Amino acid sequence: MKKENNVTLKAGELPGRLTRARAAAFRASGKLSPLKESTQRNRKQPPKRAVSDNTSLQSKKRVVLKDVTNVCSENAQKGNFNSTKIQAKKRKLAKAGQINVSKVASSVAVDLPKLQVESKAKSLKETELKSEDAMYSINLENNALLRLGANECSKDGSLPESLTFGISTHALISQKKGMQTVAAKKGNLSEFLSGLKDPNIINIDDDLEDPQFCKLYAADIYGNLRVAELARRPYANFMEKVQRDITQSMRGILVDWLVEVSEEYKLVPDTLYLTVYLIDWFLSKNYIERQKLQLLGITCMLIASKYEEINAPRIEDFCFITDNTYTKVEVLKMESQVLKSSEYQLFAPTTQTFLRRFLRAAQASYQGPRLELEYLANYLAELTLMDYGFLKFLPSIIAASAVFLARWTLDQSNHPWNQTLQHYAFYKASDLKTTVLALQDLHLNFNGCPLTSIRTKYRQDKFKCVAALSSPKLLETLF
Repeated sequence: MKKENNVTLKAGELPGRLTRARAAAFRASGKLSPLKESTQRNRKQPPKRAVSDNTSLQSKKRVVLKDVTNVCSENAQKGNFNSTKIQAKKRKLAKAGQINVSKVASSVAVDLPKLQVESKAKSLKETELKSEDAMYSINLENNALLRLGANECSKDGSLPESLTFGISTHALISQKKGMQTVAAKKGNLSEFLSGLKDPNIINIDDDLEDPQFCKLYAADIYGNLRVAELARRPYANFMEKVQRDITQSMRGILVDWLVEVSEEYKLVPDTLYLTVYLIDWFLSKNYIERQKLQLLGITCMLIASKYEEINAPRIEDFCFITDNTYTKVEVLKMESQVLKSSEYQLFAPTTQTFLRRFLRAAQASYQGPRLELEYLANYLAELTLMDYGFLKFLPSIIAASAVFLARWTLDQSNHPWNQTLQHYAFYKASDLKTTVLALQDLHLNFNGCPLTSIRTKYRQDKFKCVAALSSPKLLETLF
């Protein structure tokens, strides 16, 4: 007998083997309750397996993750569709220059009407054209102002009274704006650009591989510097009008001592030029007693060192070179006064700034670089730092005159001022006559001057002993 026949029936159980047919009959007669949906679903599930069976766990994980992934992927697909559509729209419109991509919100998923896009594109194109015209007009104004300064300074080399000291560049441009027409400005610009096509003019920015020369922007940079040198110039007569306790000789002694300091700490020439500029600018605006003149000198050199040097000397070093005459607190207090007086605008075009450009133009006419020309021009330019009378000359015209006199001193067989120098310096030989004559007098008379720091510096072998050279008499035919 089979096993199930021997099993004792419990209360509520049905006799015999329960098959699907019998179960359906019992449910129809009411003896068996109908099956729930969960029971039906469970009957369709596969039989349970051991916990150690990894296949069951992996299948459950896949089922659960599949459900979650389906929901997330559906939302992600919608989001990706919108974002992809937006990105495509932004790229398409950005290429056409119709909208600013940075201003498009990433959550926007609507398309702009064609009429709206076209109207925006049209307005933006008109704005771009207006901005280009504005930039072009500004460049023309700068070029015209540059020529204005060169022409008006050409007679005696000094800054004319019409361009007063300390006036801003914007005011100068605004004043010049109503004096020239657009046609005249375009003529000056075309004249400058056509100069490079002259076979007698060497393009000094053509074959420079060093990125520090900025060959693509050098012309624009020096054009802006020529405009900037007309502004923030120290008064040429501050000794007579502002200062009462110091004299021109005291200023010369201070600069001569600062040359020794710059040599002691191996500072670059730009630091020395900027130091002297800050001193003259402060003396043009503020009265100072002679006891604080040396304090002003070391403070200005400290500020210039911070601006120009990689490793600037410390405040304690500058106090030490004055035999501790001044304390660190006094230097810091003077530093605050100098910065406030200069309105925290430390940079200004100096003679050294233009001398690099003009020397490169002068070296272009030789087969190889001539170190004597470079050292002699730097020597002549540094001599002007100690002479109070050279404040009336612009830095660019002093640099051009130093190159002129250096070329004439080293070679009298050729004219010292060629077309390449005239093109890049914006000065003719006749424009330099007054400054060159004054520079030669300073050079010849400096041998008997008690201030010997610059002469001693350039008598060294590393500078080819150019301080021992003497310039011959200048001929009237040179100008």
